[in-house]
Amino acid sequence: MRSTGGITRGKRDFLAMVKRVEKGELAVVTRYGNPVAYMILADRMEVMLKTIELLANPMFTRALAAECPGTPGAVYSIDDIPY
Repeated sequence: MRSTGGITRGKRDFLAMVKRVEKGELAVVTRYGNPVAYMILADRMEVMLKTIELLANPMFTRALAAECPGTPGAVYSIDDIPY
């Protein structure tokens, strides 16, 4: 689930936003309707950072490609990825 709100609302409702994030919701902070920041669970962020590190490692990506052959260039929906 995603919750979106402006900076003014974020300042006013910060504690409520943190509580929603703790329940697994993604909070998007906007300025003039454009996203400027995201609030996500720290555990989820750690997983994302580790994934980025792994995907930046050429040895890992070669090993992954060899281990999990698929359609090169295939695009998957975020809904197809379990988390």
